[in-house]
Amino acid sequence: MAINILMPALSPTMTEGTVARWLKKEGDMVQSGDVIAEIETDKATMEVEAADEGILGKILIPEGTDHVAVKTPIAILVEEGEDVPSAPAAEAKPEPEKKVEAKDEKPAPIEISSFDPDKKSVAADAGKGERIFISPLARRIAKEHGVDIASLTGTGPNGRILRRDVDKAKDQKPAAASTAPAAVPAAGHVEHVKHSGMRKVIARRLTESKTQVPHFYVSVDIELDALLALRSKLNKALEAEGCKISVNDMMIKAVALALKKLPGLNVQFTESEMLHFEDVDISMAVSVPDGLVTPVIRQADRKSLKEISQEARSLATRARDGKLSPEDYQGGTFSISNMGMFGVKDFAAIINPPQAAILAVASGEKRPVVRDGELAVATVMTATLSVDHRAVDGALGAQWLNVLRDLIQNPYSLVL
Repeated sequence: MAINILMPALSPTMTEGTVARWLKKEGDMVQSGDVIAEIETDKATMEVEAADEGILGKILIPEGTDHVAVKTPIAILVEEGEDVPSAPAAEAKPEPEKKVEAKDEKPAPIEISSFDPDKKSVAADAGKGERIFISPLARRIAKEHGVDIASLTGTGPNGRILRRDVDKAKDQKPAAASTAPAAVPAAGHVEHVKHSGMRKVIARRLTESKTQVPHFYVSVDIELDALLALRSKLNKALEAEGCKISVNDMMIKAVALALKKLPGLNVQFTESEMLHFEDVDISMAVSVPDGLVTPVIRQADRKSLKEISQEARSLATRARDGKLSPEDYQGGTFSISNMGMFGVKDFAAIINPPQAAILAVASGEKRPVVRDGELAVATVMTATLSVDHRAVDGALGAQWLNVLRDLIQNPYSLVL
């Protein structure tokens, strides 16, 4: 009996996806658990398995097709010897989760697949009858840079080729000029790179935020010397435990305490009401390939600096490795974007809807300051608050920044 393979819902919020690549072709035998396709969502590119066995009789949605709604038939699975219907089987109405299931039900925020060493991995034909185990992201990068995947040695589980293996080979690849005259690109040559699902979502959400949310901005200069001195003492005390507190960890704690002292910014605006949150859940911006994700430190005001440091490092690592679950990046009440490590003097961030505010943290630098009428030198950082004016008025935004400045310049409350 023919079985419809449907576009699966790989996350609770997924409504449509892109058939990025078919890993089986028409006529191939499919076993339960075989990876049959790669589906690109607004958060990730996921490997999808078949839950039934049979022959892939017909592919209904070709590779590269965008905006395929969840539950839409994308292929037909038939039994051996069975005729292949020309259209989806009307009598087959399986639940989508029974026909295909994600290899990892927790979608990652970047284009990288999950891997289970006990299951079959995605394989590419090396052209010599061999099967090369390689992640979708690594394959794409290898293709873009002309790296022969057959020549690579994978460092992932079961010898799987990962992005770092392709990057290493790419960096070691000799320049064309060393063996042949350099090719001169044609005048006006333009490389066309298709948007990933993540880039599309970032573009849509930030455009909506900037055009539909009335932003206003407030900046303040904050002296960091006391905070840096406290950080040095804490790290010396924690050295034996292998824990290291960062300035960003202390900023997360300070922001959380400021939101508890002045909770008018820990809100969300809706058309009918204002949502006031008791918990302070801080979203921290983490840069990943082709985008940005915002994993959340839950109840940051109740956690110690050590706990925040350990959790922040774990979340950032999993974000860059593509191993965040939806629970890790959904539901924050306030965001922090820190570009101090890039030497940025000041910047204004775009609000992460539906939140009402985001704090942009710039680099600390030596600047002249006046203390008691005398000129002195201090380490100063500019912090800029972007606020949804529908939810927060200017005076409240300024008051909140003053509370934050007092906490940072008198930082011992961060450890009490």
